Amino acid sequence: MPAPPLQVLLVGEADAALTQALHSAGFALAQAPDATGARSHDAVLLRAPDAAALVAIAQRPELPQAAFDSAVLVLAAQPDETLEADLLRQGVEDVLPALDLAALPRAIRHAVLRKRVERSAHTAYATDLATGLPHQAQLVEHMTQLLALREREPAPMVLLVLRIEGYAGAAARLGGEAANVLRRKVAVRLRAGLRASDVVAAIGPDAFGVLLGYLDALADGERVAAKLAKTLQQPLVVAGQPCPVAVAVGMALYPQHGRDAESLLKHASAQAGYVATLGREGYAAATQRGGGAAANDETP
Repeated sequence: MPAPPLQVLLVGEADAALTQALHSAGFALAQAPDATGARSHDAVLLRAPDAAALVAIAQRPELPQAAFDSAVLVLAAQPDETLEADLLRQGVEDVLPALDLAALPRAIRHAVLRKRVERSAHTAYATDLATGLPHQAQLVEHMTQLLALREREPAPMVLLVLRIEGYAGAAARLGGEAANVLRRKVAVRLRAGLRASDVVAAIGPDAFGVLLGYLDALADGERVAAKLAKTLQQPLVVAGQPCPVAVAVGMALYPQHGRDAESLLKHASAQAGYVATLGREGYAAATQRGGGAAANDETP
């Protein structure tokens, strides 16, 4: 069975020669005014017929996310090493001479292949096997891409770190595998309580990171933190036995607590390490100290 045609998204207007070259190569071609639909395509092609257009492409707010989701190529009529370096830093696969249409299909295929290999490698090394979630390296990479966008298009962004207690108790009562099962159940519950655009990662044996990249206001971060903590108050059952957990939530705000992924992660992790765990009384604020009752521990 032949492989399906590559899906190529052409951003902006295209002349007849470019369109013909892509169709002749067997690509399934779609056009759009911007690259926000990159995720559903194998490759994204942007044209820069002059120097001003190349500058505009480098400043597109959706470019870092598009380059994270798909193989992005730029056709530049006028080379500019400084701008090309900026585009590559944002994740663009290649900047190609605009007039070399004969070589374009091959360049697109190679860019798509490189992107697939890169994605497979990331999946292999950046997935927490116990939960199936991305781990810290992938979270940092995703944050770095999003922060590049935020520098050009300022908007609220929040990173939460949730420190979970209760795995040791489950292992002591039900065996070592119970702790792994409980961790997976916590991961599923966190993922179910968030939007598809939010990122959940396993960043340690007892911690999860949650990236809220698209918020209307920073106050929404506190609301989501309280919601996630509350979801863990509901009973978690392993091998037919209730397994109570407790949670402490640390929060880092962009740009107040840092402008890079490492600074934000360090701040949120440190706060999660010293705030009180959530008990029956509700969400633990950063000013609280000391241990709390388990989040879903039942009254005897």
